[in-house]
Amino acid sequence: MSSDARLRQARRRARSAKGRFEWQDPLWPAQVTILTTILLGLALPERLTIGAPWTLPAIEAVLFVALIVTTPHPPLREIPGRRQLRIALVALVSAVNVVALLLLVEILLDGGRADAKPLLLGGVDLWLTAVLLFAVWFWELDRGGPVRRLLTDDRNPDFVFPQMEERDFFPGDDDWRPGLDDYLYLSLSNAASLTPPENTVPLTITARLLLAIQTLASLTTFTVILSYAINNLH
Repeated sequence: MSSDARLRQARRRARSAKGRFEWQDPLWPAQVTILTTILLGLALPERLTIGAPWTLPAIEAVLFVALIVTTPHPPLREIPGRRQLRIALVALVSAVNVVALLLLVEILLDGGRADAKPLLLGGVDLWLTAVLLFAVWFWELDRGGPVRRLLTDDRNPDFVFPQMEERDFFPGDDDWRPGLDDYLYLSLSNAASLTPPENTVPLTITARLLLAIQTLASLTTFTVILSYAINNLH
């Protein structure tokens, strides 16, 4: 297919998508998810936070408000700087979550017994936060992000979902695109069973690396929680 033909096809797809989704914001599910992770950060025990418990969540909240204020109109219009802001916010929340997990590991290695139950709940909080964050990472990675994924086919997928191959089971849905719920299921399955769903395949090195990092983080969290429970809850 020539470049002109690809361009015409992309324009037809964009017009079709705008007609079907002009009243929707494809970014709002991730915005709600990011807000949830910020709130989960506020629920962490003080021993698992850096500085005052409200400091980093306040910074994250400022970035989140900036995302909301800069929401494009119409929503099917990607602003490069805004996508970079989204990625920066997710990276910041992810870094905070990693540091909190390292603090929990440090407490376990020191043999601390104080506040055992709050720290165990904090470990569960960190695991849930990681599930949400990796779902957003997958959503942001695949085919260059949600807006580009919805409007064009100019990039190969990073993940293959069953709806993309089993057309006999999904008739009339040739233009199917994964939503955040699909990436959330992928993230939850990988975090809980330490392997992605059988019918969802990572195709790129980046996708496989992200899944591997999540598996390692989830395994570490499980080990810390179980070890701390065995050592302190008796």
